[in-house]
Amino acid sequence: MRVTSISSLKKTKNRGLKSLFPSKTRLSVGLGSCGIAAGAESVYNALKKEAAKRKLDVVITKTGCLGFCGEEPLVNLMKPRSPLVVYHRFNEEDAKEIITQLAAKKIYEKKVFCKIEEMENFTEPKGIKFGKGLKNIPHFYDIPFYKKQKKIVLRESGLIDPESIDEYIAVGGYSTILKVLSSVSPDSILKVIGDSGLRGRGGAGFPTAIKWGIARKTKSDKKYIICNADEGDPGAYMNRNEMEGDPHMLIEGMIIGAFAIGAEEGIIYIRTEYPLAIERLKIALEQARSYGLLGKNICNSGFTFDIHIVCGAGAFVCGEETALIASIEGYSGRPRPRPPFPAVSGLNGKPTIINNVETWCNVPVILAKGAKWFRTTGTEECKGTKVFSLVGKINRVGLVEVPMGITLKEIIYEMGGGGIKGKKI
Repeated sequence: MRVTSISSLKKTKNRGLKSLFPSKTRLSVGLGSCGIAAGAESVYNALKKEAAKRKLDVVITKTGCLGFCGEEPLVNLMKPRSPLVVYHRFNEEDAKEIITQLAAKKIYEKKVFCKIEEMENFTEPKGIKFGKGLKNIPHFYDIPFYKKQKKIVLRESGLIDPESIDEYIAVGGYSTILKVLSSVSPDSILKVIGDSGLRGRGGAGFPTAIKWGIARKTKSDKKYIICNADEGDPGAYMNRNEMEGDPHMLIEGMIIGAFAIGAEEGIIYIRTEYPLAIERLKIALEQARSYGLLGKNICNSGFTFDIHIVCGAGAFVCGEETALIASIEGYSGRPRPRPPFPAVSGLNGKPTIINNVETWCNVPVILAKGAKWFRTTGTEECKGTKVFSLVGKINRVGLVEVPMGITLKEIIYEMGGGGIKGKKI
């Protein structure tokens, strides 16, 4: 089905809502890399096997990481008009027992971690509402790890099926694309991104709109946009989880960026050590093409753009943008002198915009909610949120998204629980 109008998107959205909020019980297993490493695939298979054995009519599906990797495997239980219940440190025996309890119309109480009654959603005005009740279960934001988080980029990860474009559309996904292609000019996009104060999330913190503006003004017969998904630090897995949990969010951001600068080709440069992210990106790209959201004449707008994946060998230096470009061109990944900067002369000597995964993922939200809304979070110099990975000798390992300006002490001690055995960090 091709999405060509608001009405066709609405039909897809309704189908996605039925998938996300079925009339029957739904069990979702966190099948990100962290969950799989903790045994989530065995839990997923055990749930399906036990449900089939008991002929229990339930939906069993997958989702991405909810962030708290140290508590994996995480399993979500959603019953109609009830809070979503999150279970932690689930195993195959728990899988058998929860199916037994559901067959008896009971709630499995062992391994209950928290509940989610509603989640603020930044592309869907009313947010995601699950239901109220279960007073004895703590709320999601009562858990210290989540308490100070503000989820923008990670808003759907751990809630929707990352391999379902319909579920992404159900929570407001791709609605910004239709808005942009039908009524927003490239210059207006640049203004909104500029007014928002969005800076690159890859480390340098360069103002995104300035970079895009340079590429837009540079005359050329061809322009490129690139997503730098090559995280070099072995302890950094923010981008990996973002792609595994919500790949369509990245794609939507890149489409908007391409329209803004006039590019017809996009590349996601990703390291081969991220096989699950690569697999889910391939699925998402194919889905987007089949829905007419990538390729020729997107949404009957006359705009043509497509994305393909280039896998790098994992060299640390290829996180640097000119080395990354050299790698894509088939050369050794070595940094090149600048200027000229890639926005003027990048891939194949053409104007090229390079942003990392997190930067691209912020774009659809900003266009949907506006620059003024985005500026309400963060500091005077740095607006929005930042995703961090908490790893090593810390009590609570996982992925957090926090407002710019929060202190490291708050992240490490209040959210991360400090060092193991009370050791200072």
